[in-house]
Amino acid sequence: MTMDFEKLYAARLHATRVRPYLATALFALQPVESSRVPTMAVDKHWRCYVSPAFVAARSIPVLAAVLVHEVSHLLRDHHGRSARYAAQHGRTGPGESLRMNIAADFEINDDVYDESLRRPPDAAHPGLLNMPAGRLMEEYLDQFSLCPLHGLAWLDCGSGADGAGREWDLGPDGAHGLTARERDAVRFRVAQGINGQPGDVPDGWRRWAEEAFHPPQPWRELLGAAVRAAAAGSGSGDDYTYGRPARRSAALPGVVLPALRRRPPRVAVIIDTSGSVSDAELGTALLEVTAIGRAAGGGSGQVSVLSCDAAADVAGPICRTWGIPLVGGGGTDMRAGFARVLSESPRPDVVVVLTDGQTPWPSRPPCRTVVGLFPRRGEWVERPSWARVVTVGSGR
Repeated sequence: MTMDFEKLYAARLHATRVRPYLATALFALQPVESSRVPTMAVDKHWRCYVSPAFVAARSIPVLAAVLVHEVSHLLRDHHGRSARYAAQHGRTGPGESLRMNIAADFEINDDVYDESLRRPPDAAHPGLLNMPAGRLMEEYLDQFSLCPLHGLAWLDCGSGADGAGREWDLGPDGAHGLTARERDAVRFRVAQGINGQPGDVPDGWRRWAEEAFHPPQPWRELLGAAVRAAAAGSGSGDDYTYGRPARRSAALPGVVLPALRRRPPRVAVIIDTSGSVSDAELGTALLEVTAIGRAAGGGSGQVSVLSCDAAADVAGPICRTWGIPLVGGGGTDMRAGFARVLSESPRPDVVVVLTDGQTPWPSRPPCRTVVGLFPRRGEWVERPSWARVVTVGSGR
């Protein structure tokens, strides 16, 4: 049987019509015809393996519902979350992969369907096991075992749902896959679409859009604490004023001594915009700019932002993160960034660098420095000994 791609593409159009905020993701899916797949399945490289027999046997609305379901696995990073859950709890083997696939289905199927997009009749949902809706995959995994699953029908959604490889997977070097940077860009655009959607969006998707790139993490508190400690150091934000005489003036009649005044410290943020930094990491960097300003105790005028790859561009005060242009894409040389911010007048009290660390560093600068480091596995990273270094987020 040959694949009816016209029918499959019609289903995709139907899905984008009823779920417009998922349009970028639905068109990013790379369909791969495969007779070894029972229904539809995805891998983490955004390939969607499709059975010709399954397409022939289902209506366009049902196929649209399945496409939305499959792309939801990828957007919600179920393969990565399953791998982390398995490592943390020591859960491995085919049975656990099945459990993770079904728990991921529960997370999706409890709120992505409505009158405009009906849930397929054989789709697994938490009500089948008398569990509440609106929970995350990890919460469902803690609430059921394999025993109640006998006789339960489900779609094998592939390695993109539970992280376990399938015989039909083309692997990281196969054709039709998206790169890590392209996958990040798709998620970022979908999140933007959901946050800007004036109509009704299910609570699960709103929660995902708010937390997909920037979940609460201990490193955020560590970064804020490092900035506060640097800003509170001796000399940072200190200035003298004659508006309030010093108490020592009483000991020197006829002499007015200035008093030491504490002002909000000036903070310069250098964001690494080289090609090795992903769109998701740039989004994290932008989010941290506002938090850095709060941690330093100053207003928006006390924080300036500089984008830096091999050169330094666009330095200036900011008042909102969406107005910051991030220019770059080449190699990285933080020496250019430091030279630029230290040439500003007045000079910053604290410099915060958000980077993957794949850069030469200057010699010790004449100000306190905090480095937020995007981690990399198996790659060269230099951590400057004169800076407070905090690992930011999770590596690719």
